[in-house]
Amino acid sequence: MTNNPNPSALEKAFGGFSSKLVSLTDDVLFGDVWERSALSKRDRSLATITALIALRASEQLPFHLKRGVENGLTQEEIVELITHMAFYSGWPSAMSAIGIAKKVFEEGKQ
Repeated sequence: MTNNPNPSALEKAFGGFSSKLVSLTDDVLFGDVWERSALSKRDRSLATITALIALRASEQLPFHLKRGVENGLTQEEIVELITHMAFYSGWPSAMSAIGIAKKVFEEGKQ
């Protein structure tokens, strides 16, 4: 871990184990790529959620669903995206994603 007085959640979880991956994620991915102006954060969230569904990267999906909402996506849009992806990335990937989305949105109501 670094001596950062405000470590990210990722740094807290993995900093001592994989400091380079944490640094690349925090500094390059979220500090640079997500901050570029050619796409809005909302559009980046839409693209990221789509890719995660297609890749069946279910461990990353809850974080990005929540981030998508923070970036302006609605529950209705996310559900529609997952439905749409059933035809492009496969029924199993969409069914897994919809289960995760349901859980994320139910937790958000508590």
